[in-house]
This record gives sequence, C-alpha cells and structure tokens, in this order.
Amino acid sequence: MKTVNAYAAPSATEPLIPTTIERRDVGAKDVLIKIAYAGICHSDIHTVRGEWGPQQYPLTVGHEIVGVVEEVGTEVSRHKVGDRVGVGCMVNSCGECANCRQGEEQYCLEGNIGTYGAKDVDGTITQGGYSTHVVVVENFVLSVPESIPYEAAAPLLCAGITTYSPLSHWNAGPGKKVAVVGLGGLGHMAVKIAHAMGAEVTVLSQSLSKEEDGKRFGATDYYATSDPGTFSKLSMTFDLIINTVSAKIDLDAYLSLLRLNGTMVNVGAPADALPLHVFTLFNQRRSFAGSGIGGIRETQEMLDFCAEHGIAPEIEVISADAVNEAYERVLSSDVRYRFVIDAATLA
Repeated sequence: MKTVNAYAAPSATEPLIPTTIERRDVGAKDVLIKIAYAGICHSDIHTVRGEWGPQQYPLTVGHEIVGVVEEVGTEVSRHKVGDRVGVGCMVNSCGECANCRQGEEQYCLEGNIGTYGAKDVDGTITQGGYSTHVVVVENFVLSVPESIPYEAAAPLLCAGITTYSPLSHWNAGPGKKVAVVGLGGLGHMAVKIAHAMGAEVTVLSQSLSKEEDGKRFGATDYYATSDPGTFSKLSMTFDLIINTVSAKIDLDAYLSLLRLNGTMVNVGAPADALPLHVFTLFNQRRSFAGSGIGGIRETQEMLDFCAEHGIAPEIEVISADAVNEAYERVLSSDVRYRFVIDAATLA
C-alpha cells in the first residue's frame, strides 16, 4: 500500500482537513497516476455533507482528475509512464452487462464504481482526487490531449462529459436551437460545446449578470428567467433544453419553451423532487429526460472534440488549503466557473 497526502472530510458537518490516505499496490492492469490538478464539483459538496445519502468518513472526494502516469502494471497496454491522463467520475464497472458491453459503463446494471465514496472490488471505499496519487484500472484511465491546457483539463472529466453526452445524444448541431439553463460550471461548458457543434445557443439565467460571458462562450441570445416576459416571448422556441441547475424550478414553464418533439434534459441534480403536469408534455409531444455522465469511449470522444475545437473550462486555480473557502464560494455562486486544486500544494 502507498500512503499519500490528501484532503478529507472528517464528517458531514466539519471542514475538510489535510490527512493521508492509502492507495492499493499497482496490480497487473492498474495505472498509478501522480495527480497534477483536481477540479471541485458541486457533487463533491453534496456528497461530503451527506446531502445525497450517508457516507463513510473520513472521505476524500474529487472526480475531475488529471495527472501523469508514474507506474503501470505488467498487463497494461493502453498507457505508459509519462503519459498525460485523466480520471472522471467512475473507476470501474462489471464490464459484462449489456450496458457495459455497449460502452455505457456509467449505466452499468450492477452499478458502476464511483471515484469516491463507493465500494471497490476489494471491499474498500474509493477515495477521490483531492490527493497526490491515485491507482485506477487502465480501462478507466483517459488520454488527455496535449493541446488542452493542463490545469483546465480536469473539469472536462465531469462538467465536460456531463454536458457533451446529452448534447451528442439528442443531436445538437446545425439547424437546432438549444437553450442552456444556468451559466455555472456545467452551463458554461454546455454553451461552449453546443456552439462548437453548430447549434444556435440561448442562455436562460436568473439574471443578466453573466450575459457578456455567455455570449463570449458562444450564445447568440441571453434571457433572464426572473422576467416573466421571457417565457411568453420564447414559447415553443427550442429543440433541446439542457437544465444544469441543481435547484427546484417550474418545469412546466420551461417545458413550454419546447417546440414540437422538443426535449428538456436535466443534468443538474436537485435534492428535492421536481413536479410537472403531464399535459405540458402532451402539448407538442414534448419529452422530459435525464442524463448522467458518459461512458469511457464517449468521454475520450469529448476530450478529443474539445482539443479539436479549442474548448476548455474557465477556471480558478487554488491551493489545497483554500478548499473550504472554495466550497462556500461555490455555494454562493462566486466562481467563474470552476475551481481547480493544484495537487502540488498537497506535497
């Protein structure tokens, strides 16, 4: 076992603290990664605070990881020492069910193994990327193109794929009108990716405070949802709506913005149920859907797409000892648009 420096939550109510965690020995199919940067996702905060269910503490979170391969197992063929690599929201799956065989490991019928807070194959609880090193089976390690700025690559492993996957699945592209609800860590990536796919993009945000940013990222239009006139003006406008906010919203109001056969996809994960009236769906044969992350194949496709189109998240790099302050700033929407921990500050 390898002991490495990390930041961990001692409980659901205490700040994260510096500590050490153990990483397993490198097995035949494993890759040891020296972490360079780890992104902070809102999911990290929900998890450590027990908002998505009870956890085993202490817990190190972080599922937006980039680094350099430091050691490989004897049977590893996809990666070599010195490669720039990444790890996202999962580190294993059964590999045998129908969904895994289709390259949809995120929907593994046995349940994929999350990068943190999940029971690993050896019975231990997985620990995430707020640390200096991680050991991951090679099939769940991704190649990070050289053209993507190293410090900005980490959030692509969650925010990037979480928005790329539904945009790709529901065929965002030329001739399609796409609305993005919320311009935060997820939303700003959705705008950049949808624009690069060729869609006409509109941002729907609570206020117009980020309008300049939204249009710089590729949005053609930007509307304040706090203005009741927005919903009447944009009635039956969009082919696809990507909702990135993790809060209760009036689903019927947003669904009314869809044209015939339009779809609204939730990628934000509010803790409370979201009610709707089924007649809103009957009108214009609308659909309401959800989407998680992507599989490994699609995540690599997303990384290559971002490299090809020069897409990277907007980030603020912080030292590890600033993580608790960063959490509070995330909760108050005081970040544009993703915090990234410099793992060297853990050393």
